Amino acid sequence: MKLPPHLLDEIILSLGEVFVGKRYADKVIEFTFKRHRKWGSRDRRIFAESIYECVRWWRWYWFLAGLPDAAHTQPEEITPERLWRVWAAYWITNGRDLPVDETAPQIRPSDVLQRAKQGASPAIRAAIPDWMEARGSRELGSAWPSLRESLNLPADVFMRVNTIKNDRRALRERLGQEGFEAEVVDQVPSALRLKQRANLFGTASYKDGLFEVQDAASQLIAPFLQPEPGMRVIDACAGGGGKALHIAAIMRNKGRILALDVHAWKLAELRKRASRACVDIIEAREIEGSKTVKRLAQKAERVLLDVPCSGLGVLRRNPDAKWKLSDAEIDRLIALQAEILESYSRMVIPGGKLVYATCSILPSENELQVKAFLAKQGEEWTLEEELHRTPETGAFDGFYAARLLRNSKPEVTHETHETTRKPDQTVSEV
Repeated sequence: MKLPPHLLDEIILSLGEVFVGKRYADKVIEFTFKRHRKWGSRDRRIFAESIYECVRWWRWYWFLAGLPDAAHTQPEEITPERLWRVWAAYWITNGRDLPVDETAPQIRPSDVLQRAKQGASPAIRAAIPDWMEARGSRELGSAWPSLRESLNLPADVFMRVNTIKNDRRALRERLGQEGFEAEVVDQVPSALRLKQRANLFGTASYKDGLFEVQDAASQLIAPFLQPEPGMRVIDACAGGGGKALHIAAIMRNKGRILALDVHAWKLAELRKRASRACVDIIEAREIEGSKTVKRLAQKAERVLLDVPCSGLGVLRRNPDAKWKLSDAEIDRLIALQAEILESYSRMVIPGGKLVYATCSILPSENELQVKAFLAKQGEEWTLEEELHRTPETGAFDGFYAARLLRNSKPEVTHETHETTRKPDQTVSEV
């Protein structure tokens, strides 16, 4: 396969943006494509695959290139020459011939292939930081090796059908007309999986609001909350609103959903997505401080806490996250999760339900958080069910969820909600 010199130059430049400039790979790729609108599909595919695979296997290819392991995380040590060597190791191990370039650093394919046969630590072979290897082994024990391997597999592309506008059969037919073949996901009624990876954001069906791109495991969270039409629901860590939109679809666009987040720009994106999906029951509101949360005490029948987490369950989609994370950052997130769970749980009315969710595979962020919460407030709450999904058990991402029932009073019937609530009332006014 011949590789145009300009394309290789952009690959090396972009890898520098990721590892020296500390930018996210998907944003670097998006920016590069905008600068090179005339690139064909072949160049785009080679470029994106080179970036993602070098990022995913960064430490391993660094080792295969014969570079000192201690330098792979030090920006001042990551030079253009070394970036070229890392890319060359990727290219060679995929059975391809290096382009002929007398000005490029000299690297012998035989040396790269020989190093691949040498002994290397599990962390180097799995291309993860040492702290992640230690933490995974400590928290997950014998389950860690298979999980570790699964985190480096490329992720499938899943869609969630917007049932407000169409159904899964209709969406599958529409995608077929647009040249995309999709298959149903038996375990997830709202999901379709693309048979071949592709970018769907430019399709007419996406612009018409017929679906959202969302992993199948993530699609299990909204129904796990058990929302029903007419309910008052709070998505307290809404982000871009993928789960809030799913909840709205389950509620058939009847009731009220308050989507909260500390980032106004994420809520702005949610509003755009809601408009495209023809969802009008979501109110997006920025969390400006503790008063925002206190005012919502006992205001909702369902509360979703999709809390900030390490994201270790979705590394297949975001491989550069492992090079930006740290052990100390995970400890900080664990403390934040406990604080959110204790504070935001007060939004649930007696008889209502709360779902605590993460896209992590670590017990310290998942079941141990819930266990600690119940140890403090167990008389007030009952654990109804837990949900675990991990990448090595299938094609899904890693997710965890726990559904908790707030004790004391029975739930109010849903018919009362729809007949007594004024159409323009928000959750906070009810």
